[in-house]
Amino acid sequence: MTASVPGCPTWPPEFAERYRAAGYWRGDTFGQLLRDRAAEHPDRIAVVDGDRRVSYRDLDVRADRLAAGLHRLGIGAGDRVVVQLPNIAAFFDVCFALFRLGAVPVFALPAHRLAEIAYFCEFSEASAYITVDVEAGFDHRRLAAEVAAKVPGLRHVLIAGEPGEFRALSDVDADPVELPGPRPGDIAFLQLSGGSTGVPKLIPRTHDDYIYSLRASNEICGVTADTVYLAALPIAHNFPMSSPGIFGVLYAGGRVVLARRPGPDEVFPLIERERVTLTAAVPPLALVWLDAAPDTEHDLSSLQVLQVGGAKCSEEVARRVRPVLGATLQQVFGMAEGLVNYTRLDDPEEVILTTQGRPISPDDELLVVDDDDNPVPPGETGHLLTRGPYTIRGYYRAEEHNARAFTPDGFYRTGDVVRLTPEGNIVVEGRAKDQINRGGEKVAAEEVENHLLAHPAVHDAAVVAMPDDYLGERTCAFVVPRGTPPKARELIRFVRDRGLAAYKVPDRVEFVARFPQTGVGKVSKRDLRAAIARDLVPELHRR
Repeated sequence: MTASVPGCPTWPPEFAERYRAAGYWRGDTFGQLLRDRAAEHPDRIAVVDGDRRVSYRDLDVRADRLAAGLHRLGIGAGDRVVVQLPNIAAFFDVCFALFRLGAVPVFALPAHRLAEIAYFCEFSEASAYITVDVEAGFDHRRLAAEVAAKVPGLRHVLIAGEPGEFRALSDVDADPVELPGPRPGDIAFLQLSGGSTGVPKLIPRTHDDYIYSLRASNEICGVTADTVYLAALPIAHNFPMSSPGIFGVLYAGGRVVLARRPGPDEVFPLIERERVTLTAAVPPLALVWLDAAPDTEHDLSSLQVLQVGGAKCSEEVARRVRPVLGATLQQVFGMAEGLVNYTRLDDPEEVILTTQGRPISPDDELLVVDDDDNPVPPGETGHLLTRGPYTIRGYYRAEEHNARAFTPDGFYRTGDVVRLTPEGNIVVEGRAKDQINRGGEKVAAEEVENHLLAHPAVHDAAVVAMPDDYLGERTCAFVVPRGTPPKARELIRFVRDRGLAAYKVPDRVEFVARFPQTGVGKVSKRDLRAAIARDLVPELHRR
C-alpha cells in the first residue's frame, strides 16, 4: 500500500493484500473512471447545472484541459489544493482535473470562512485554493484575499466566475498533455471529519478504497445508468458524494442534477423537470420536504428512493416518508472516515423504519464495547468500533489524536453509541457526547427527541445537556414548533404520558424558530450547548 502524501497512515500490508484478493480493491482511479464512462456513452448527460447540461464527453475533455492548465501552473502529483465550491458543474471539472494530475483536493464546505479555510490551506501546505466568486450573497473573493494574506505559502487562487483580483478558473486551460497520473493506492483527496469540537481533522481517502465504496453502494442502492440523482446537500460532503452520491452515480453512468439551494421551492421543480429517481437529505431537511410536499403543485412521482442520513432519522419522521412522498426510505448511517450502513430497499418495513441498516462490506468488522473496551452482550448498547476495506487507519498528520481515535489493532472509535439487532442491523442510540449523564442515569438524547417529535405541534426537536450543580447535567429540549407553540408543561406531560422513564423527561423546554446548523445542514448541538452556557445557565444562577 502506497500513499502520495506524507503523514497519511495506511493499511498494513496483510490487510491490503486481503482486500485486493477479495476483489474490493481493483486498481481503479477516478481519472480512469471518467475516461471509461466517456468512451462507453460520450453523449449521455452526466451533470445538470441549471440550464447547462454536461455530457460525459464534455466532462472528460474539460478535465483534460484543466489538468493541463493546472500542470502548466506548476501543480503536480501529491500537491494539495483546497477546493471550496458550491453545487455547480465546475466542481466536477476541478475534481477530475486534479485526479488526472494526481493532485489532492482538500474538500471544504461553502459555509466555511477565514478560520477554517486558512487552517486547511496552512495545515495541508496547499499549493492552491479554488473557490467561487459569490455564493449565497457572500463574496468569496474577499475571503480569498484574506486567506492569501494569512497563508504566504499559497501560490495560486483560482475563482469560478468573475475573478476580481485573482485568476479565473475558466482561463486555466491548455491543450492536453501526457500526465503520469496517480496509482490506485495513492491518496485521492482529503475530506473533513464531522467532529463537533475543534477544527475538523483531515481524512485521507485512496482511489482504491473510495471507489470500492461507490461500487458496493451502487449495488445495494440499485444505482444504474438510468438513475437520476438530485444533489441537494453540499456535494463536498461525504454523504452526497459517495453514498452512493454524485461519484457513485457517475460511476454507474447515470445523471447528477445539482440544486444550488435545498429548499422545496428549488428541489421540487427539479424533481419534476428531470424525473429524479433518487435524492438524499439530512433529517431537518427531510422534515421541511415532508411538510411542504402535500401542498406542492409539482409532480414528485418519479422519486423512487429518499435517503436520509448524516444524523439518525427519527422513527416518527421515517413513518411519514412513504405516505407523503410515495418513495422508499433508505436510512444511511456512516462517516467520512469510512464505514457506511444502509437499510436495504427490500428490507421489511419495520427494519427500514427502526434501524440504520447494516454495513456495505462482508469485511466491515464491527465491535460494540463498554467504556473499558470490553464487548457488551448481544443486543445491548455500547460504543461502536470498526475497521474494514474503506475505513481509514488514521487522520492526516495527527499522530497524537490517532492514538486516541484508533485502537492499537486498527479499529476506529466512531464515537457512536449503538446496539445490534439479531439480524445484524445497527440501531443508533446517539453520540457518546449526546448521552446526558443526569445524576448517574444515562439519557440518550435521540430517544427523547423521538418522543417529542410525536407531538403534532412539534416540527423538530434537539435535546442537549444543561449543566447542573446538583445532578451534574440535566436535559434541555430545544423545540421548533409547527405553528403556535404548545406550553412547555404540556410537552413535558405529553412525553411523560408516553411511558418514558421519569429521569428521561426533559427538565427544560426552549422554543426556537430554527436550529443552528452545521455546514451540511445537520443540527449543530455544539451551538445549542453554547447557547445554554451563554444564556440559560447565567439566568438560572441569578434566580
